[in-house]
Amino acid sequence: MKYYREILLKDGRPCILRNGTGSDATEIYRSFNLTHGETEFLLSYPDENSFDIPQEERFLTEKEQGEREIELCAVLEGRIVGTAGIEAVGTKDKVTHRASFGISIEKAFWGLGIGLALTQACIECARAAGYSQLELDVVGTNERAISLYKGIGFVEYGRNPRGFRTRGGVWQTLILMRLELS
Repeated sequence: MKYYREILLKDGRPCILRNGTGSDATEIYRSFNLTHGETEFLLSYPDENSFDIPQEERFLTEKEQGEREIELCAVLEGRIVGTAGIEAVGTKDKVTHRASFGISIEKAFWGLGIGLALTQACIECARAAGYSQLELDVVGTNERAISLYKGIGFVEYGRNPRGFRTRGGVWQTLILMRLELS
């Protein structure tokens, strides 16, 4: 699946939203490790990154060549500052209508509209891929993200009060949200 769009951020700077490609592996690996160390809102810590750079390159190449999944990146002034993607929930007939959504943006670039733009791009891609439902989990204290998702039309369908446990021993509630695409 291919995607490319130029947007203007809230501060007037141009930003490119496009497929992450194999040649972006080193930069996306860097951004992943940075974002996962900047907040407790993401699934993992930087030292839990399950990919090395060659694996990241293969992952990105596979997503770019696929028709139902995608990994997008936000490029600002020649630098990748965020990523987002959709993946199939599964391949069994009963779940092929569902995709999951994930996103991470470097903290220095929060509040500029990148999160909204990447989320909308993923919704567009999910529709184009034929999904009828897009799903996500969000940490209950991530008020900015929850507001963004609700504003787009995602609705809460459940909560897991012990969804995450930080290394500091703090339980985090995960809010399960979904968006009907059809």
